[in-house]
Amino acid sequence: MVAKYVVSPSGGRGVHTDITSALVAAVRRGRAARIEIAPGRYEEALTVRGEVQLVAVGAPGSVVVGRARGTALDAYGTVGVHGLVLTGRDADTVACHAGTLTLEGVEVRAYNGVGVHARPNTSLTLRDSVVLHGRVLFSGARGLVERCRFTDATDNAIAVIEGADVTVRHSRVEGSRLHGVRVSGARAEVAGCELTGTGLAAVVADTQAELTVTGCAIDAVHAEGICFIEQSRGSVDRTRVTDAQHGIAVVGGSDPVVRGCAFVRCRDTGINVRSSGRGRFEECEVRDAGNASVFSTEGGSPEVHGCRVSGGNVGIAVTEGARGRFTHVTIEDLTSVALRVRDGSSAVFEHVRVERCPSHVETLGDGGTTADITDAVFRDFDMSAVEVLGRSRVRLKNVSAERGTLGFGVGEEAQLLVHDCEIEAVSRCGAIAFGKGRLVARNLTVTGSGTMGLSGGDSAYLDVVDSAFTDCAVVGVSVRDRCGGRLADCTVDGTGRDAVRHNGLVELASLRTSLPVVKESTEPAAPPPTIVNNFNAPVFNAEVHGVQLAWNNTQAVQQQTGEGGSPA
Repeated sequence: MVAKYVVSPSGGRGVHTDITSALVAAVRRGRAARIEIAPGRYEEALTVRGEVQLVAVGAPGSVVVGRARGTALDAYGTVGVHGLVLTGRDADTVACHAGTLTLEGVEVRAYNGVGVHARPNTSLTLRDSVVLHGRVLFSGARGLVERCRFTDATDNAIAVIEGADVTVRHSRVEGSRLHGVRVSGARAEVAGCELTGTGLAAVVADTQAELTVTGCAIDAVHAEGICFIEQSRGSVDRTRVTDAQHGIAVVGGSDPVVRGCAFVRCRDTGINVRSSGRGRFEECEVRDAGNASVFSTEGGSPEVHGCRVSGGNVGIAVTEGARGRFTHVTIEDLTSVALRVRDGSSAVFEHVRVERCPSHVETLGDGGTTADITDAVFRDFDMSAVEVLGRSRVRLKNVSAERGTLGFGVGEEAQLLVHDCEIEAVSRCGAIAFGKGRLVARNLTVTGSGTMGLSGGDSAYLDVVDSAFTDCAVVGVSVRDRCGGRLADCTVDGTGRDAVRHNGLVELASLRTSLPVVKESTEPAAPPPTIVNNFNAPVFNAEVHGVQLAWNNTQAVQQQTGEGGSPA
């Protein structure tokens, strides 16, 4: 049976004037106790042992407990606190040392210290409560946080560390100086929460932590919305991040699963995977990213499936030795390139659709820079559908490019391999190789080019087989300069002036066309005759024959020969 105690500053029969005396009486009786506290301010530091309920009687906030400095409540046992305001400074305002502690309808005001501290092997429940300034720290403890508000924490609003296991539900975190929720070497579930205005990442997992985030809204944070670092694991589902530096960052070998999330108006990147980070991202949306919507760099290696990118600058960027696999991705309405692979990186793109971007694919780097693109559609590009530069290597299979300036281009010392691809309605050229670039094409179809279907120049190499060039306005194939290679079993049809204009260095085998094939000379033109003008010589006003002229000599011998050849 529960013993009841009443506390009131005004006293009275059977009434304690302070909470401490009621606690002492409860300990003496050794029974479960319920202590009802009348409104007032109690300048006390409470130590609660055993099975005790502290209940405020009156309006919310009418009972204030705590001293100017130090701790307001130390709990040992099975302790419940309902409706109190607990204040502390320079210490743990509330500390659970042993057993279980439940704070319900409580306001904790922590100045320059921890708001609530659940120590190892304890259990803390925080429900329908408010924590101002201080953080809630779970250190090796179990915990449940429901329908709470955390405001202006000078550190992390909620810290889950050292093997703790905590669930945070339907709560709001605002204005934390550091993180909203930090999970370090521990486990946490964050569900249905709102986080805004944090100085660092709103939610972060580090040191092999396990973090689950579900149905949350994160807004206006100064760094990452969500961050997994130091080999952390977990999942993020149905969460929206708006106005963060990075929507989600995965770093240092971490490997989360992210599903059905939206990253909107992130100032730098929407999805950022770097420093050997991994992760699988499914059915996510990235809109209006300031720099790159999806960014894999410094050894990152994400898998992105079924995602949609719209607005912003760059779509997917894989740089600095990173990797990535991107399938069933849609990219629209960017201000720069849709797919970028650079600097020794490698990427695989499958079932990709890109529309209304200046450039759709761009690769640049050494021979280790590769991109493999299969079953892709590129439409409405201002400049090029595919641009391959440096010494990078790209393979295209079942790729179509429609309505743009240039279809496929390879230059410098790069290589482009094309299989079963189509280019249609480009204003300049279907496919072009220049510099020392190498273009290998099998079953390439170019239709309706504004000038040329295929162009090779400089010292490039063409190897084009079983391909067709139709309705190219000027010429089907143009090969010039020192470009060489072969065209085998190709077809040129349509209304252009010539089928092929070539330099004699490309082999034409089984070319099918009714248009002219023109060989253009590659020999340089003969130099003009040398004309030497001498301006300090005699001037003749009529024809002169049989004379010898000398000038700028220190000695001269003049001799005249008469008729018959004898000297005069």
